[in-house]
Amino acid sequence: MAVEVGAQAPDFTLKDQNNQEVTLSSFRGDKNVLVVFYPFAFSGICTGELCAVRDDLSTYQNDSVQVLGVSVDHVFALKAWANQEKYEFPLLSDFWPHGAVASSYGVFNEKAGMALRGTFLVDKSGVVQFAEVNQPGEARDQSAWKAALEKV
Repeated sequence: MAVEVGAQAPDFTLKDQNNQEVTLSSFRGDKNVLVVFYPFAFSGICTGELCAVRDDLSTYQNDSVQVLGVSVDHVFALKAWANQEKYEFPLLSDFWPHGAVASSYGVFNEKAGMALRGTFLVDKSGVVQFAEVNQPGEARDQSAWKAALEKV
């Protein structure tokens, strides 16, 4: 079961595409965080969704909001993908222990070994203000993310 609105967001520390550690709680008191889980780098729907974030980045990442993309891909794959697509936001590797962070959010598909399309807006106090989970092959409607961002 996915983390629900009103719950404290599980904290995590993961390495980004530049092999730098990023900790969710480091944003507390400073920025809201849009945590975007996705199945795999280089896959069609995931590329489309994150390119939409890239193309409207100021809506999703600015002085009050930080975007964190999370998948089970290795940092080297994330680096290649970020370079190819020109992503200017952290792509975090939940590679090992495989899917541990996705599991803590209730969005890890054990059978397939991948994260589902889970989206969580965590406010400055660490509380989930928006939660959405889409199944494999089911693209997200990012207008819901924008509406949630307008409320925090």
